[in-house]
Amino acid sequence: SGVPGDPDRLVFIMVEPGGVVVDSGYMTLPEAPPLPVPAPQNPFLADSIGPIGHLNSAQTDSIHLPGPLGPSETLGGAALSYDFMGPAHFGLAISPIYPGTQRRVYWSNGGQRIVKLDYDTLEVIAELEINPPAMAEAESENRIATLDALSGEALALGALPLAVEELLGLAGVYYLLDADNTLFVGGSQSILAYGDVVPGWVQSPIELKAEWTKPAEVGGNFVGANMTFDGKLCMVTDEGWVVIVERDFSDWTAIELPGNEIAPAHNAQMIAEGRRPGSASWVRNSVAIDQDGGIYVPSLEHMHKVIWDGTDLSVDPSDGAWVEPFLNGRGIGTGATPSLMGFGDEDQFVVITDGEDLMNVVIYWRNDIPVGWTAPAGAPSSRIAGQLPADFNDPTLTAVQSEQSVIVGGYGAAVVNNEPPTAPPAGFPPLANTLLAGYAGNDVLYAPMGIQKMEWNPDTQTFEDAWVQPNVSSANSVPIVSTRSNLLYTVGGRDGEWSMEAVDWQDGSSAFHFITGSQRYNTRFSGLFLDNEGRIVHTTTYGIMRYER
Repeated sequence: SGVPGDPDRLVFIMVEPGGVVVDSGYMTLPEAPPLPVPAPQNPFLADSIGPIGHLNSAQTDSIHLPGPLGPSETLGGAALSYDFMGPAHFGLAISPIYPGTQRRVYWSNGGQRIVKLDYDTLEVIAELEINPPAMAEAESENRIATLDALSGEALALGALPLAVEELLGLAGVYYLLDADNTLFVGGSQSILAYGDVVPGWVQSPIELKAEWTKPAEVGGNFVGANMTFDGKLCMVTDEGWVVIVERDFSDWTAIELPGNEIAPAHNAQMIAEGRRPGSASWVRNSVAIDQDGGIYVPSLEHMHKVIWDGTDLSVDPSDGAWVEPFLNGRGIGTGATPSLMGFGDEDQFVVITDGEDLMNVVIYWRNDIPVGWTAPAGAPSSRIAGQLPADFNDPTLTAVQSEQSVIVGGYGAAVVNNEPPTAPPAGFPPLANTLLAGYAGNDVLYAPMGIQKMEWNPDTQTFEDAWVQPNVSSANSVPIVSTRSNLLYTVGGRDGEWSMEAVDWQDGSSAFHFITGSQRYNTRFSGLFLDNEGRIVHTTTYGIMRYER
């Protein structure tokens, strides 16, 4: 118990079974490091801890709630909750509390269904089929059993036709849930608004409430979605248009990013080379938004800041907008949605990985560049505050790429390796390598290994390597950081089985892991969430799961 007047000092007493005091003493707890300033909560997103794919408008993938602490174990039975939803569910959103109740739901948009699930039981409450014919649960069980029975090259080749069927041509990956419990999903040419047929009723069926079709003059397909801090939808297209839309679809405005005149030809060339639409487009990621109207968009070779003043969009430097280059030796740009770092009185940056074969983590000053600032050696822009290679402390590495955004907690920035260590088998399409991490990332041949953290030092004003964890796999998931538990959580392969991994955010050591084993629990490119009870939940190959630990 705490000592009165000194809550950090504890008294302990050793007592025999009969009640005899054997010993007693005091212990003073070590001083905990201060928690970083959290990303601001957007009041127009759902009032929950998970209203959007990367948790907040700043796209940090970090949260101030505590998560699980272990110990390591193999989970099964009641320790794992699972429900079927169908293929291509890459994320979820936690609703606000329904009026007059204490209940919430999960929303998830997939390739075939919009699904609503009970927050407490994880059971499907309602679903709306959007791309018939939708897969039946029995078929998903057959596919899981097939994949579980394979390993090595057989697993890679067996997964390929499933990936082609389930992923190619997919639209509507990015989404957000607003304060009114409306789920907005970006299709290729439109924004779709889903909600309850009976507003305010947890058990209500789902309906498509409205659809806003992109005007012809706005070029490209939607690839990102976010919410401004005055409650407008913010979308970006793969041809470099930023679009602001009222949530009731009554009005809109748009602006082109500087340099986007090459986007149509570039995107057409990528498709001609056999790339899936969106996988190497001029813009191929979502956007981050700050509370002051800054919208951050990465294009093929540049990081852009666009200004929204509540009425108009601007790319004029006199309004605070900017556009700066990043290195792009690979030629297809960044694989990362930008993440914001630094809030309140902290130094403030936007963070991405660049387009080099061996990618760098790059941080740009978000606002004014400090007077007298000198960019790091080799940086292509004076706005760059830090640029470090994601080499995972391996001098032999010549190519590492990640298709995940940079995970930001405080001044820390972590990246994962999504490159399988073994070349694909003969006959595997060369442009489908990322599917190895998506479907075979548990296998010892193809499990990508390595997590690396860099950190901004505000005292020395330098971006520094913090740690490398070379022995933990983050195969395809978007990790999450609990700054309260000081742990990074992800999903990867361990000894041929799927596992949830926890890594110490301070020093990179492996804290614990949960073995789950089956392809049923593969994240397959989705992100991890924490719920209010501190449990990890994420979508899977054909459903959704929660670790009841």
